[in-house]
Amino acid sequence: MSTTVWIHDPGRKSGKAERPKDGRVWREIRAAGPRGREGGGSEEATLGYLERDLPSGGPDAYLAARKEGARTFLLWADAYRQHLLARVVTRSATKGGTAVFEVLGARGETLAVVSRNPALHGGHGRSRWTVEQAGRPAAVGVKGHLFWWWVWWLLLPLWVAIALGSFVAGGDIARMPRSIRWKTSQEEVLVWHSGTDDFALTALADWWDPRVTAALAALVKSYDGWLGTPWDEGK
Repeated sequence: MSTTVWIHDPGRKSGKAERPKDGRVWREIRAAGPRGREGGGSEEATLGYLERDLPSGGPDAYLAARKEGARTFLLWADAYRQHLLARVVTRSATKGGTAVFEVLGARGETLAVVSRNPALHGGHGRSRWTVEQAGRPAAVGVKGHLFWWWVWWLLLPLWVAIALGSFVAGGDIARMPRSIRWKTSQEEVLVWHSGTDDFALTALADWWDPRVTAALAALVKSYDGWLGTPWDEGK
């Protein structure tokens, strides 16, 4: 029974990202799963509320650390920060190199360890994500299908022309391959794919902790690329 999670950002479509005056967290992690045998279809609900965990130096300090590969997020059960669901912290990170993150529960327990190796690093041509949920086998995923990467590079002059035309006309810009499929040694367990609001993460195996999939979706989206819109950028 699969479950899909994604980031719902009201400010993304409206172009407004101002913090609400009442101080609530406005960016949501939403989830959709089957309603059950009787109702059919899918049921959508808010899984949690997502925000950056700003250091003492505020947004400027966060963005400075981000340039070096760090990410720190908070996932709340409610919009007014009464109950913490999970926290993402950076174990280690180097600019342009490997970054290792830890997903912690509300009591500080380790839920999962997530590592990212960028493209052309460590002997791999595509960026690679490894997720190790506590007590479960490691799942490894690479960004984009190899075939579509070949198509992308062969048609690069065309994409450049489309990008220039889109910039002038104000349309969409062609994007590099973005999908990711995570596999253990036995099965495919996660898929990052085009979804409702933007890209979404679908858990194909029922043993995934929803806090881990929510954290992973936030991490992957924060690496949206130079043509994308990482949710944790900006002041």
